[in-house]
Amino acid sequence: MSLKRVVVTGLGAVSPYGAGMELFTDSLRAGRGAVRPVPELAAIQGLRARVAALVPELDAKIIPRKFRRSMTSMSVFAYLACREALARAGLGEEECRGGRLGIVLGSTVGSIAASESFFADFFVDRSLERMKSGLFFQIMNHSCAANVAQALGIAGRILAPAAACSTGCQAIGYGAETIALGKQDWLLCGGADEFHPLTAATFDVMNAGSARYNDDPERTPRPFDRDRDGVVCAEGCGILLLESLDSALARGAEILAEVTGFATLSAPSNIANPDAEAIARCMTAALADAGVTAADIDYVNAHATGTDLGDRAEAESIYRLFGDRVPVSSLKGHIGHAMAASGSLELAACVAMLGDGRLIPTRNLDRVDPECAPIRHVRGLEAAPVNTILKNNFALGGVNSSIVLRRYRHD
Repeated sequence: MSLKRVVVTGLGAVSPYGAGMELFTDSLRAGRGAVRPVPELAAIQGLRARVAALVPELDAKIIPRKFRRSMTSMSVFAYLACREALARAGLGEEECRGGRLGIVLGSTVGSIAASESFFADFFVDRSLERMKSGLFFQIMNHSCAANVAQALGIAGRILAPAAACSTGCQAIGYGAETIALGKQDWLLCGGADEFHPLTAATFDVMNAGSARYNDDPERTPRPFDRDRDGVVCAEGCGILLLESLDSALARGAEILAEVTGFATLSAPSNIANPDAEAIARCMTAALADAGVTAADIDYVNAHATGTDLGDRAEAESIYRLFGDRVPVSSLKGHIGHAMAASGSLELAACVAMLGDGRLIPTRNLDRVDPECAPIRHVRGLEAAPVNTILKNNFALGGVNSSIVLRRYRHD
């Protein structure tokens, strides 16, 4: 079977900076930190984290009420990011409803806030009388995908991968494979998540959440830094509009990048701790899928969340494949860790870096951990000829994912 080439023709973002790709990329290039104090976290007994990177208040009323009432924040984020990606790609209502456009959009879980609200009321008197009819549509795991598909009238395939921090990367990889097989002409692909204190608590109870910089949130998280102390949770949504090259050329669409390789592999050695060998195996598989070697990669966008074990394992595996030649950076120091949205937001930023030939550095990397030092860290905004990028995302549960992007070539 002849596989179709897959290109990116649209981008959309709702990030801790606000709504829109331009705001997102401009803020990253300016080195702005999005982590802020969250006073409400102090009310959670036993939770040490007091900071997060939250999306500023958005106007959800642009979404018709009949669709909005079954949405929580993450579905709102996803709707706005998908609308932006469609507009950038030049696709409208007719394309949404024709069956040629599908959606691959995942989240870590359904809305924890909606679940908490229901059970807080339910356990008062164990009554269902006050239960809202739309609750299930907010807490089901495919809430974002279903709500966005309904609101935009998307009639094609609908998938909702859920692999925590690998979700956004997997969504784009699975989407690329779907288009390569000719099953859809266009797909909105990415991940979305909304912040809840229990998300931060997940890392806190594993001693992997940042708490040392509660009084100085601009200084955390600190990927690869000697003084890093863990994850800072975030929220948002990143969307890539993927399309077959044939379709993009036929309609004269602007091609922003090409997806050439993808791999997602299990690391069965430990459900919680990263495995450098498995990470290297995943990157190698993605390179093989793209038909390139390590020598062809111009930049690695690392998952690097600011945890001790995670950053060390990723740095070790990157050095094993690329030595000290290839520039490496993580965007978590800017925007925190947006869980299911992290991979797709960071991939959207990678497409932007391909477009303007400037590499965004790792924010808060003041003193490189000696065990992460062998790789070539990007320490400042760096002009560089970038043609091919490798992007990593790894999740608890031993779920590793890597994608290869390249500048579109007429070959």
